[in-house]
Amino acid sequence: MIKHRLIKVGLLLAAASLTACSLVTKQNESTTDITAKTNKKMNVLYIMTDDHAAHAFGAYGGRLAKLNPTPNLDALANEGTRFENVFVTNSICTPSRASILTGQYSQTNGVLDLKGSLSTEQQTLPLLLNDEGYETAVIGKWHLKKEPGAFDYYEVLELQGKYFDPVFRTQGTKPWPQNEATYKGHSSDVITDLSIEWLKNRKKDKPFFLMHQFKAPHDYFEYAPRYESYLADVEIPEPADLYQVANTHGSIATRGKNDELMKDIGTSISQRHNRRSLGLDLGVDENLSHTEFTKKSYQKFLKAYLRCVKGVDDNVARLIQTLKDMGEYENTIIVYTSDQGMMLGEHDYQDKRWMYEESIHMPFVVHDPRVKNAANTSDLLINNTDFAPFILDLVDAEIPDDMHGRSFRSALKGEQPDDWRTATYYRYWTHRMYHDVPAHFGLRTKEYKLIMFYGAGFVEPQEKFYDRKWVNKTGLHNNNINTPVAWELYDLRHDPQELVNVYNDPQYASTIVELKKELKRQRQVYNETDENYPKLKAIIEKHWND
Repeated sequence: MIKHRLIKVGLLLAAASLTACSLVTKQNESTTDITAKTNKKMNVLYIMTDDHAAHAFGAYGGRLAKLNPTPNLDALANEGTRFENVFVTNSICTPSRASILTGQYSQTNGVLDLKGSLSTEQQTLPLLLNDEGYETAVIGKWHLKKEPGAFDYYEVLELQGKYFDPVFRTQGTKPWPQNEATYKGHSSDVITDLSIEWLKNRKKDKPFFLMHQFKAPHDYFEYAPRYESYLADVEIPEPADLYQVANTHGSIATRGKNDELMKDIGTSISQRHNRRSLGLDLGVDENLSHTEFTKKSYQKFLKAYLRCVKGVDDNVARLIQTLKDMGEYENTIIVYTSDQGMMLGEHDYQDKRWMYEESIHMPFVVHDPRVKNAANTSDLLINNTDFAPFILDLVDAEIPDDMHGRSFRSALKGEQPDDWRTATYYRYWTHRMYHDVPAHFGLRTKEYKLIMFYGAGFVEPQEKFYDRKWVNKTGLHNNNINTPVAWELYDLRHDPQELVNVYNDPQYASTIVELKKELKRQRQVYNETDENYPKLKAIIEKHWND
């Protein structure tokens, strides 16, 4: 069945903006930190974007904050708790979503890359919430291939989905994925319309758990026409090493010997990459000078990206206003996050996948109405395997032993959970596919980041993929070609922009020994030892002490 709807979002967004300012004032009641449990269970609204970098969220500061891209989300953060140190464990859409639903690292849940999927039986979080009496729904982007059958209700995009007039896979009389519905309008508006409709028509005798999942601001950064004037006359602040990637950043794994790989690794804003230049994809004149081309590419990219973010922000205000109109706002926990971060020109990179900061840093904001005088910020070191345990704990549900993550509920009160991690593990598996990023893993602490680029795919030979419209010159990926193995270390205390790789600096020798010891420990604890990938294991062992 094909449905068509003209979405009248202008007036709705205007009304939502008038009410958004009501979020900015914290409640001043003199009460205990967390109210006593009641018999009425809390609803949970989980809002997730795709590739919304933390530094494109005003409340997180950074060079883009002054552009005011997220006033409604900033207000939500001001009324709740903003978590400063939240990181993805595998910065790519499908694996991140699998870790969020299962509470497990990729090698355990089996979703290593974009080809992975989760069966109904593996969709742990909604299954457990169903057991707790929740009515569950997922609306928007899904990207886990198989039917979201653990949810009571779903209406999800086909794979990545379209920005305009999106097609959804729905429940119906035909087997998955044959039931479809099409809606007119921009995906951010459509997904919000569908969630609002579900909220208003759901069963009222149960608490709800709704995963509201935007497509935006994923490429190709197609924004609703009403945002054309936003930032039109503004020059977007640029990252420190946009024009020339400093030779102190990276290693032979990412640059090659004598920088010979610079033209092949990592999609560029400039024309550095020989076939994956975002500027060429955006239609920038290739005859411009390097500086002019890069500047124009960056400005066009960031304006489109931030206009998508602005559309998300306005639609979040619509959701919040709906909860207030329904009388459910004070009984609903709201979580806002993204499935990962995004490189926005840093080191002349576009996309995610990298373990570099802008790629792995996730925004994470929680508003729990039960928590009075909540901690406004938390610097607890969290990763996305913790999301499911955290949500389960918020509704007083039991957390399974096979989840790698842990709940951090007490951080809402400003407390440090016992024996909390001091380092978080990361792994990107998909060697050189899509955006020419070499396979790597590593460890991030609050002070340091250690990365091993092992430079090989987990299947040999890997398939060669045509990359949609991204193919500019030579056509095919070189994902079956190994790249050099190398380590990188960044001292985040003195170099938060990761401009200088200090791995070979003798003063860090003892630090590296300790970080490698913890890295090895976490790889064993979280089933990341590559027992099923002997070629990778051999490479890693050979170069461990390089």
